[in-house]
Amino acid sequence: MKRRDFLAASSLAAGYLALVPRQGITQQLAPAYAESAEIEFHTADTRWQTTYDKALAVLAGNVRTLPRYDRPVLIEGADYPGIWQECAPHEGLVYRHIRPDAARNNHLGFFQLQREEGQLPASIKVSEIGYGQIQMVVPIAATAWELSQASGDQELLEKAYTACARWDAWLMKYHNSRGTGLVEGYCTYDTGHDNSFRWHGVPNRRKDADATKWPEGIPGLPRLCPDLSATAYGGRVALAAMAKALGKPGDESMWLEQAAHIRRLIIEKLYSAEDACFFDLDSNNKFVKVRGDAMLRVCGEHVPDQKLFDTLWERQIHNPKAFWAPFPLPSIAMDDPGFEKRPFPRNTWSGPSQALLALRTPRWMEFYGHTAEMSYMMDRWCEAIMRDGTFRQQLDPLTAEFTQADKPGYSPCALVMLDYTWRLAGVRIEGETLEWNIRPNYAASSDARFSLKFNKAHRAELRYTGNKATLMLDGKELGTATGTFRLVTTLDGKSVRTLGIGEKPGKISYKPTGAAQINQTIQPNQSVKHTNL
Repeated sequence: MKRRDFLAASSLAAGYLALVPRQGITQQLAPAYAESAEIEFHTADTRWQTTYDKALAVLAGNVRTLPRYDRPVLIEGADYPGIWQECAPHEGLVYRHIRPDAARNNHLGFFQLQREEGQLPASIKVSEIGYGQIQMVVPIAATAWELSQASGDQELLEKAYTACARWDAWLMKYHNSRGTGLVEGYCTYDTGHDNSFRWHGVPNRRKDADATKWPEGIPGLPRLCPDLSATAYGGRVALAAMAKALGKPGDESMWLEQAAHIRRLIIEKLYSAEDACFFDLDSNNKFVKVRGDAMLRVCGEHVPDQKLFDTLWERQIHNPKAFWAPFPLPSIAMDDPGFEKRPFPRNTWSGPSQALLALRTPRWMEFYGHTAEMSYMMDRWCEAIMRDGTFRQQLDPLTAEFTQADKPGYSPCALVMLDYTWRLAGVRIEGETLEWNIRPNYAASSDARFSLKFNKAHRAELRYTGNKATLMLDGKELGTATGTFRLVTTLDGKSVRTLGIGEKPGKISYKPTGAAQINQTIQPNQSVKHTNL
């Protein structure tokens, strides 16, 4: 593929949107990668197809090289010409079925530019490499581990293990000044919460851009941060898995022990049972009581057990006065004093539902057993994106109006449309299983075809005709289905279980080729194992 084909600046992405042909934008912008893409989606619903193709156009336009890293990466786009550690590795992971090279480079770039003492860059931008803050959310160790497993990339695995182990040591040396074993936040940019009431009165970062120090003269610094500590926890869990894969049992045990230790500290020191929320603990050992998405980031790494999560779900996340808005999830609870006055200014984590937050939600909501509610959220986001069509950073959780002061062509928003389309009505690979998200009589599934190439030589297809879905594996019919549910199978098509993904109870059926039909009524989030197939 020629360099000019993928170096289109994000400022051009908006121009592509009006040029999207019905047959699919990847064939127009990046033919070499269209041929090797592992996923294809076609639907008779013009509105959905057009928006989906626009999302691919935005993403293709945001694959670029940077002055200090000359391999193609998926940049943030819109107002952000570069990649950030808090989000770029995760975004690359989501984009891997179309640009595996960019997914890989969205990790390797940070490892290549790691400083000798172990500090990873917070950002790699057109203008500079940023070391002035830590700015981490989704653990780069976790996404590198998942990507290496999905692709069989031994080199990525080895480089990730070395780099992320050094990063963990650096964090404990320079962001553990109070000696608690938790990760401390020194400034607004450490958590990437730009313009958030959480950091009211705290500078974005030190003037000398030294991430080892906190700004002087600011009361309450340094803070013990639940989300930063959760990121370290998730990183250690991933490092343990990497160590096991690399044949390092001693390291595996060490990382598991350290992960359990920081997890216990997060719950003991940074959770307020009275408020049912995780908070920062300032240097005076007082909670900074802003109910924001830091709590959701803690859930993202599966720190709470199910019992604790159920409390968070009832009192906060699924509470329509707090986080369960008509267009979930706001970055600060709607009934929190820190929820910013609407209409929102651009780039604020003090209320709007952020595309980044939406992109991260599948990392935890399904884990805790709320796939049906996530389906509602995904539907709301896709509806909002189709209505606006320009792929911006944030939307009003009450009206779904995107903040127009943000530039269009934002990669996380385009990835939400891409990822959610497949999670709503497509077939996906998860480890050693296939997930068939069967949703007939839905806009995206109107005479639709979802095709997924996996493990290099195999292909799964989900085809819709009327109220029936046909499941295909390597060109052969696996079975037919009606109703709204997820069928989980082994990679060779053996049925494992069904899961209720609809908002209401519904009748479903699955007729495997050559076997008896399964009929049942399934409840939202109900999981039923199959033992007779």
